[in-house]
Amino acid sequence: MLDRHFEAAWAARTHDQRWRDRAQGRPSYRMIRFADDFVILVRGTETQAHAIKEQTTEFMAEHLRLTLSPEKTAITHVDDGFDLLGFRIVRKPWRTAGKHVAYTFPSERALREVMHRIKTLTSRSTTNLSLDELIHALNPILRGWTNYHRHNAAKRCFAYLSYYLWWRVIRWLRKKHPRLTWKQIRRRCWGRNWTSREGTRLAWPSEVPVTRYRYRGHNIPSPWANTGTGRATTRPGTASA
Repeated sequence: MLDRHFEAAWAARTHDQRWRDRAQGRPSYRMIRFADDFVILVRGTETQAHAIKEQTTEFMAEHLRLTLSPEKTAITHVDDGFDLLGFRIVRKPWRTAGKHVAYTFPSERALREVMHRIKTLTSRSTTNLSLDELIHALNPILRGWTNYHRHNAAKRCFAYLSYYLWWRVIRWLRKKHPRLTWKQIRRRCWGRNWTSREGTRLAWPSEVPVTRYRYRGHNIPSPWANTGTGRATTRPGTASA
């Protein structure tokens, strides 16, 4: 119902009418939703974004008997960025002078969470595991997280995560074998090409290829538009998440 409400408001105005509305100081806006998370992209002022937020709150309370979460709801400029579904979305200058594009990065919270999972698995409480068992426990987490974020601007983030992973595994081995030197640990625990003795290799995040999103302009299909008429949302000035 919320989707239909916002799509009806968008479809009620033509492209030229929306252009005239913005020229006269009125906002244009559209909603993007995934499950119970959504963001409203507003091209207008902060005051207008607040008004749209209040209208959304009233509509949800009246028709859906739902309320917005105060902790997850904020109004921010797209140049300052916002978090959605584990992504940090922010507009930054591009190569051409005066041109700005939206970038997506892994959010700080998403990075902290995967680092915490690595830290938990490489704590002193898991030194009863073999290195091969540890790698088998880590790899699904690493593959899932990196595959989710591999279409972001995540190359530096992946490199840092690999660095963190390496030192956590090395410290774990030191705790597991406190009386052995590093050369002894290397000879006893690691195989060729830094695999376990059984041949299992860590899924290093830095080795995951990053494929950036390809800009397609107005050719992005939309389930809410007629075939061949789907148009991309215009560049927002303010975003309400």
